[in-house]
This record gives sequence, C-alpha cells and structure tokens, in this order.
Amino acid sequence: MTAIPTSTSVSESAVISAPLSQVWHLIKLQSFHRFWSAIKTAEYVKEPSTSPETDIVKWTFKDGTVLEVKLEEHSAIDHFITYSVIDANPAISYSSVVSTIRCYEVTTGEKEGSTFVTWSGHFSSDADAGVIEDARFKRQEALADLAATVTKK
Repeated sequence: MTAIPTSTSVSESAVISAPLSQVWHLIKLQSFHRFWSAIKTAEYVKEPSTSPETDIVKWTFKDGTVLEVKLEEHSAIDHFITYSVIDANPAISYSSVVSTIRCYEVTTGEKEGSTFVTWSGHFSSDADAGVIEDARFKRQEALADLAATVTKK
C-alpha cells in the first residue's frame, strides 16, 4: 500500500481575548498542564538550575501517553518557544518533530488588547497524514483550552 503524500508541517492559530502578558505567562513547557486539559502533569526531568543549557520536561497525558520535550529556544523579547519531542511512551511512529508557539499582541482594531497565538509543528518526512491531522486537532484543542483558561481569570 502506498502512503498518501502529505505536508509534514502543521500550523494552527487563535486570537485569544486576553492581554499578551496573561497568555505568555502560561507558555512554558512546565506549565502546559495549567491550560491544556489533555495533560495531567508537567514536570522537569532536567531543571534549568542543574543544567542551564537543557530544559527537559515530561508531559504525562490523561490517556497515559508520556512525552519528554526539550526546550530548544525561548525568547521573552519576541514571545516564542521552540521545543522538540525527545522521547515518547508509547513510541511515536515518526522520527522527529519540532514545534514553535508564538504570541503577538494585537495592537489595533476590534481585537485590540488580545493575543494572536500560532502553534506550528515541523515533522520528519516519515510522518504520515494521520500524524499531521492528529497534531492539527491537538493544537486546536490546546489553543481552545488556553483561551478558556485565560478568559476565566
């Protein structure tokens, strides 16, 4: 059976009715469980204080999946993080994925004072259409959860 050709990238976005400072405060690997309802716990595997060049966080999902994610890049000035999955249980069906979450302040128009958030993922070429669609739905769900979390405050 031949695999269906597919893009190996996904990008989802949302305008969240909360100021950038409120949204950005949650965009840390160790804080994802505070907004993403699919994650039960998020805890450091390697803390920045013991290894400043390497932040590794273990996400335990409510369905039992465990991912170890490594912070690849962080900018408090440009409001983005980039992370990669370095371990998974059960094992994932593709070689790698690098994801970036970016937050932008909406400065004019009807949504002024809100935050525009993008969440992209770039998968290795062995990721199939099912992986990409699953990633799309998970990002949509997480962005909706993020919006619900910050608008409750």
